[in-house]
Amino acid sequence: MPTSTNTVDTVDVAIIGAGAVGVISAIEALRTGHRVTLIDPGEPGGQQAASCGNAGWLSSHSVIPPAEPGTWKKVPGYLMDPLGPLAIRWSYLPKALPWLVKYLLSSWTEAQVEATARAMRNLLKDAPLLHRQLAEEAGVPELIERRGVMHVFPSRAPFDKDLGWRIRKRVGIEWLELDENEMRQREPDLHPRYKFGVVVEEAGRCRDPGAYVAALAAHAIAHGAARVAAKATGLRLAGDRLVAVVSESGEIACDAAVVAAGARSKQLTASIGDRLPLETERGYHVMIENPESGPRNSMMASDAKMVVNWTDKGLRAAGTVEIAGLDAEPNWQRAEILREHLFSMFPKLPRDIPPSRIKTWFGHRPSMPDGRPCIGHASATRDVVYAFGHGHVGLVGSARTGRLVAQLLSGQPPEIPLAPFAPARFL
Repeated sequence: MPTSTNTVDTVDVAIIGAGAVGVISAIEALRTGHRVTLIDPGEPGGQQAASCGNAGWLSSHSVIPPAEPGTWKKVPGYLMDPLGPLAIRWSYLPKALPWLVKYLLSSWTEAQVEATARAMRNLLKDAPLLHRQLAEEAGVPELIERRGVMHVFPSRAPFDKDLGWRIRKRVGIEWLELDENEMRQREPDLHPRYKFGVVVEEAGRCRDPGAYVAALAAHAIAHGAARVAAKATGLRLAGDRLVAVVSESGEIACDAAVVAAGARSKQLTASIGDRLPLETERGYHVMIENPESGPRNSMMASDAKMVVNWTDKGLRAAGTVEIAGLDAEPNWQRAEILREHLFSMFPKLPRDIPPSRIKTWFGHRPSMPDGRPCIGHASATRDVVYAFGHGHVGLVGSARTGRLVAQLLSGQPPEIPLAPFAPARFL
């Protein structure tokens, strides 16, 4: 691991969460001279983790918040359609309502959406390169590819009407536009109803997100990080100083801590007085092993709101959002919808694929209502750094987030402005 020329006082840092953000924070904290302990009850990159089941996109152009002006008009539809691209379970609505109101108000105007896009661009702009460097360090360069991703549309009209693409252009994102003939040349197996495409060449993909996170964790451990298999339940302060991470297995003494526990970060921040509006966006994927057909490029279908990505384990389709909390049972019909979209997009896929070759997954995206993660110090102490709430960009955003965490721990100036991500914006 390359070492930093910066010298800092060595402290014992407990990083809660061994997902992509947590393990990269560990690597970067080690790089700046800290002693690090990773705390997570599950295996890094295991089936239980959002870092395993995500779409695998390194979409440095994913800077647009989920809500936009006029989204409030769609809320009744979200409530009425449990299988739609964004669904809200009626039973969870009372709990979700405060978050939902903030979600709608945060993107009420075009100016608000653009401000978020500019902040997110700073966080994501060279993420595929940063991930490639990390993968090389960890000995798995083959898992990160930087050859662009494609968005496909039934016609040019929905692209032209999309505020998000207009704002992407304003914040400096470039792309290649494809007409119907160019689409057919690039994607011969794609259904001919898709007649317009956009290729964002700066973006990339991960061939196996779970294996990638596991390799990064192993890299951190090989360079001195310790690992504790325990569920953290809170933080304990003495005045304005951190004393310990409280876990189900007992207290873990430390001088500093990083809360990178994804959708389960809310309880941890509340334990030291920061009641932050973190919600879980429940996501699903379906994956076909050894598929007979599929895309040549990783792509997102505009009509299905779904990413299709080749992984080393199979063809993965992931996407859509369900607001139903951490504890509700999965609605596996949502995974079936993804599967049907996949068959519809690629008609050469046989309908009689044996069930043993079709895998489904369900997990939790940690989401703040304004589409920006929380990256910054706790209000009660500078000994605790928050790094969670990345929503749909956890994997791609993890590379720079880990660098920012190390800078905050070391008292160094952050490499991008952190005001848009300050937890205090909700306190």
